[in-house]
Amino acid sequence: MPLDPQDLGDLIAIRDAGTLSAAAKARGVAVSTVSRRIETLETALGLPLVDRRTDGVRLTGAGLAIAEAASPIAEQMRRVERVAESLRQGSKTVPVRISAVEFVISDILAPALDRLWMMGADFPVQLQSQADVVSLAARDADLAIRMVRPEGASLYARKLADIRLGLFASADYLAGRDPAAIDLKAERLLIYDDSYGRLPELAWVTRDGLADAVAMRTGSTRGLLAAALAGAGIALLPVPFALRAGGLIEIPPPSALPSRQPWLIVHRDLRGLPAIRLAQKWVALAFASLR
Repeated sequence: MPLDPQDLGDLIAIRDAGTLSAAAKARGVAVSTVSRRIETLETALGLPLVDRRTDGVRLTGAGLAIAEAASPIAEQMRRVERVAESLRQGSKTVPVRISAVEFVISDILAPALDRLWMMGADFPVQLQSQADVVSLAARDADLAIRMVRPEGASLYARKLADIRLGLFASADYLAGRDPAAIDLKAERLLIYDDSYGRLPELAWVTRDGLADAVAMRTGSTRGLLAAALAGAGIALLPVPFALRAGGLIEIPPPSALPSRQPWLIVHRDLRGLPAIRLAQKWVALAFASLR
């Protein structure tokens, strides 16, 4: 039986995602479709590729070897699809797609685009504002920036410069009070929710006994800023973002606030491409400039 690249792609997705359901989601098909394709691939190769257990699935030794050998083929097929998509849109250059949360896109990467052009980039960039963790294995993006380190043998993660966090309020909210004398337990706190995972600052709020003072939680940095500027309370914000906005006063925290630790993530199969290497360097410089 001839091999189908789709079947090989499903095998690689199972290796990267760890479960049939996660692999099916990454591939955009039903679990039954992935299961059927793997059975077809096993028949074609005459090898058991997936160990089906009551607690999930795992690639056999043969499955891992076939997935490793098929990775370059699958990557070339995805590249053909990307080139075809660009040609349909009237472009001869494949864009580099970077996924990040809205704050990173609008306040770190977008203002630094001129530096990317100065570095000699001859490719377009697609900045995807996404709160959800995209699947790099399924090539939903080429690079991703996240605040929690990812897991996966096929992914390469690089630490970016820390983002310092602070507490900020408007002059109207403080009403002449000394910021250094503020008791946060008696105030209205505006903080992040857990949309991006269990961030260190959320543990800080609990550890310092401030949970009862929380008046609003949101995944939107701009939402926190707007509420603080309107005098709704004391907001937990990235310091560079709050200072750039102006009109806010920093409140000393009762104990040291943790910094936000961003990670730049890329699939290992893409790391060697010149455009990806340049985009990674640019992202790292954009974050370093925040200091």
